[in-house]
Amino acid sequence: MKKILIVVDMQNDFIDGALGTAEAKAIVQPVIDKIKEYDQKNIWATRDSHGENYLNTQEGRRLPVKHCIRGTKGWEIADEIAAAMPEAVVIDKPSFGSVELADRLAALADREDIELELIGLCTDICVVSNALNLKARMPEVPISVDAACCAGVTPESHRAALETMRMCQITVING
Repeated sequence: MKKILIVVDMQNDFIDGALGTAEAKAIVQPVIDKIKEYDQKNIWATRDSHGENYLNTQEGRRLPVKHCIRGTKGWEIADEIAAAMPEAVVIDKPSFGSVELADRLAALADREDIELELIGLCTDICVVSNALNLKARMPEVPISVDAACCAGVTPESHRAALETMRMCQITVING
């Protein structure tokens, strides 16, 4: 079985930029350590990607903080994380969950047995959205989330997202 790691939105704006938190900074090294456990060919990553018109979008009106604007430093995956996964398949996503990620991994699952593990930011928004998309698209593929390599907007919402994923038959480790 091929084990695939999905590194969700480990971007500067979510770590120490516009929407950064102490909890996000604290998981950088654990994320790098986790990446090192995987074959480089089996690492996928997502990147939250917005345009200059972000504040005029539905998301921007509900979260009026410009972040992850394509081409900015905040949009980039943090240097030390990018350096740890130079061969990662990177998917830019315009929203919380990536339909493209789910479709591409489902196509891979049609050809071979895979297992998925998710880590990254934010547990309660993009990690949970992608985990649920993947589970809905591939209900028989084993999916896990490493809580020690995730951080939420708040510690409380992090815990709530982990519980939601558990309820949806996603294995939560270290949490």
